[in-house]
Amino acid sequence: MTPFPTRYRALLPLAAATVTVVLWASAFVGIRAVGHDLSPGALALGRMLVGSATLTAIVLAVHTRRGRPVPRPAPGLLGAVALWGAAWFGLYNLALNAAERHLDAGTTALLVNVAPVVVAVLAGLLLGEGFPVRLLIGMAVAFGGVALIAATTSAGGTDVAGVLLGLVAALVYAGAAVAQKRLLARIDALTVTWLGALAGTVALLPFLPALLGELATAPAGALAGTVYLGVFPTAIAFLTWGYALSRTSAGRLAAATYAVPPIVVLLSWGLLGEIPAPLALAGGALCLAGVAVATRRGRPLPTGSVGRPIPTG
Repeated sequence: MTPFPTRYRALLPLAAATVTVVLWASAFVGIRAVGHDLSPGALALGRMLVGSATLTAIVLAVHTRRGRPVPRPAPGLLGAVALWGAAWFGLYNLALNAAERHLDAGTTALLVNVAPVVVAVLAGLLLGEGFPVRLLIGMAVAFGGVALIAATTSAGGTDVAGVLLGLVAALVYAGAAVAQKRLLARIDALTVTWLGALAGTVALLPFLPALLGELATAPAGALAGTVYLGVFPTAIAFLTWGYALSRTSAGRLAAATYAVPPIVVLLSWGLLGEIPAPLALAGGALCLAGVAVATRRGRPLPTGSVGRPIPTG
């Protein structure tokens, strides 16, 4: 009989992925609220300053408790982590914040959620994860749900700049997820996330004058929102994402993030009083159904099928 601690450890990646999905969903609400008072670059830097400080505290606490020095990756590997962090924590956040200045939340969610499809393709081609039929079907169903949510919540205000920014965010997200999977084969999730966050913060430092100037006149709620975005959707959520990614396939974990849009709908309903349309709720149900199909563990696919079973790390 399997000992309880072993079964408990097996559930940790699922718990970590759930934390990531919920906190990333809350970020859309937070960005929408704070974005009225802070420009995209200032908000991205403020969020990353808080996130990096939080991760640094976690790293020091963990390694002090273990009595080990903070790890120092080899220079070449450190350079790869820095490039990844500048893209994932810097460019992605900047593009997402800027996109929400041009687009409504529904359209932004649709564009950003192109990323899991791209992750599945890249992971199949570059990471050897193949193209399991169950994953592809689940992602198609979930993407249909996202499209339904976007269609029912769209305010109709779109422009070319916003669409391009949303697509940039999606492509950076996809590339960063696949690159991180490779990095996690050589560095632990905590170290990768911490160093990447520091690199992203450095990349955003040109926006420091704007941040200082805007915080001087911003209401207290904007500061509180920035702190929340830095601690929870950044430090904690990216850390749990890295942990889950180190223990499952990139395609499956990316598919799980299709649960973000319906959670955003529910959070907006509860926190902002935005009553969702019935079709938006139906889209959310489609998203969750697709996630269930895409991430479900099943029997190995027979020989000759499209792709192969997803490795669990």
